[in-house]
Amino acid sequence: MRIKRVELFKANLPMKYPFRIAIGEVTVADTLYVLIHTDEGLTGTGEANLFTPVVGETLATAFAAAVDLARLLIGTDPLNIEERVAAMRRFMPAQPTTRSAFDMALYDLAGKAADLPLYALLGGPRREITTDNTVGIDTTEAMVERAISFKARGFPAVKVKVGTTAEQDIDRIRRIREALGPETLIRIDANQGWDRVSAVRALRGMEPYNVQYCEQPVAAWDYASMKDVRDKTAIPIMADESVFDEHDAFTLAAMRACDLLNIKLAKSGGIHVGLKINAVGEAAGMRCMVGCMTESRLGLTASAHLASSRPNIVFADLDGADMLAADPILGGMIYGEGGRIRLPDGPGLGASVDPEYLATLESETIA
Repeated sequence: MRIKRVELFKANLPMKYPFRIAIGEVTVADTLYVLIHTDEGLTGTGEANLFTPVVGETLATAFAAAVDLARLLIGTDPLNIEERVAAMRRFMPAQPTTRSAFDMALYDLAGKAADLPLYALLGGPRREITTDNTVGIDTTEAMVERAISFKARGFPAVKVKVGTTAEQDIDRIRRIREALGPETLIRIDANQGWDRVSAVRALRGMEPYNVQYCEQPVAAWDYASMKDVRDKTAIPIMADESVFDEHDAFTLAAMRACDLLNIKLAKSGGIHVGLKINAVGEAAGMRCMVGCMTESRLGLTASAHLASSRPNIVFADLDGADMLAADPILGGMIYGEGGRIRLPDGPGLGASVDPEYLATLESETIA
């Protein structure tokens, strides 16, 4: 089997409402869809969702980079994923989100070639996965109302974006805990919004409110401060923007800088490296979460397959598509009651992009 043709599509998916975190705001989900066609008639589909403040890529740069990546892959064996991913990492080490779409499409192809759903291709079972839903930064009153609405919809966990001032954030978590009661899990994500001192003050102030864990309390590069925050607070610390690949995971584990690791395909460059991050975490006794940007259900389905295949991935934050006002995906994962995610039964991802929707997008074909 050889890669015969690659199609690239630029998409701007509207959001239901603006979504703000400590380092930026999303009003439209900029997405690159990649379709890899083989000479045996199989097609693999992938998605790259661009959040520039984290990954440093835009839809324009991703589209341009994807043209060159497609040329790199034309004529090669798509089932040799090890070599394909290694070649892409050598060629474009600083474009993980763009690479993630190609990686995802290659795994989709492999699953179709083997006639297996992706979780089975990866050697895992079909596990029940439960996602939280995320409250973005807003007025405290609006954040409380949104948290209540997620509880009413049956989500067992609410993730709250923080990272403003310690005093504001403590007050928000206090009021959200009072509104939700003791049963609903609260997770928080500072998205690098605090410095070391503010992080310690904020987390100590939140300890009475039973916070399950805190993601990325300090700047992505500041591993020393992350370790200090972990040592001085009782709330477990999860690395997010600090961990792009297996090398980052190894360094964090060796430093004992955090308790947990967040795997996002858009950061890691896809499933292949995501598996490596989880392996490092598992070896170090660090449990993992699969997170997301604002992907459509195509990218989230790939993440859900990864989570299903690895028992060390115990948390899921796969709510991105719930924030979108458009859903151009056929098949794929479905949000069920109580935040449960139902994986599709078909081979590969079990998901594709509606051809009628793709026909409306700016595109380019490389052969």
